[in-house]
Amino acid sequence: MVTSSVEVSKNKLWLAAIKPPMYSVAIIPIWVGTAVAAVETSIINWGIFSTFLISAILIIAWLNLSNDVFDSETGIDKNKAHSVVNLTGNKALIFWLSNLLLTAGILGILAITWWQKDPTVVAIIILCCILGYSYQGPPFRLGYQGLGEIICFVTFGPMAVAAAYYSQTQTWSINFVPASIIIGITTSIILFCSHFHQVEDDLAAGKRSPIVRLGTKTGSWVLICFGSSVYALTSLFVILGIFPVLTLLIMLSLPFAIQLCWHVYQHHDQPEKVSNCKFIAVAMHFWSGLLLGLGFVLLNW
Repeated sequence: MVTSSVEVSKNKLWLAAIKPPMYSVAIIPIWVGTAVAAVETSIINWGIFSTFLISAILIIAWLNLSNDVFDSETGIDKNKAHSVVNLTGNKALIFWLSNLLLTAGILGILAITWWQKDPTVVAIIILCCILGYSYQGPPFRLGYQGLGEIICFVTFGPMAVAAAYYSQTQTWSINFVPASIIIGITTSIILFCSHFHQVEDDLAAGKRSPIVRLGTKTGSWVLICFGSSVYALTSLFVILGIFPVLTLLIMLSLPFAIQLCWHVYQHHDQPEKVSNCKFIAVAMHFWSGLLLGLGFVLLNW
């Protein structure tokens, strides 16, 4: 019975380390960029879409694993039981595994480049990877300066959505920009929420995250403002005729936003209770992005 309990506990740690829900940050920008493109092309190239999706998931796996490696070097993860490095005790293995995943992901993007005879998409994705590395990787470690949310907004918002849009159209238009702003905000909210429960560890490691700088109470109000902006901006874009009316389907994800903001507002200074808020943020990000993209796709039907 004891052995079984230990095994269950370790399985939970591995599940937390792998972070399956977090891979929605790879899926949603590709989906939304493709959905906006479908309004103009009236078709979706499913081969390119699926290749891009798999490649993005592999690149996110690299990002997660490499961040564990880099965090292990600063000591910020010393109390993090579900760090992959802490679970395996083999930093070198995780480092090279992450590089293998990155290589596989880039090869997928190169396949799209070869099919289209156009280097634009791979250039954007490589720039995204460079920015992603700068978040935790030495000597930059920009996340330790509180710049992670800005990097997150740019890479998973305008840049990732632009790459997905271009992969379908091979041309540029400003039509994807408003949608990319929405996705950039919801993705940054996930990272923002991940700081509430680890203020002490961040301070000890010299990490000046937004929550360390603002304090948890002010941070909870900032979250409410940015969470509300997703639905306010969507409504504004519909009123201005930038988004089709069907994108108001995003309002169906509002309960997740309300749950997230209320939960953090109530427990912002209680690490053991607020630690799960990033998973509520992931749910908000996934459903809002899925429904937003659906609003564009349904326009063709």
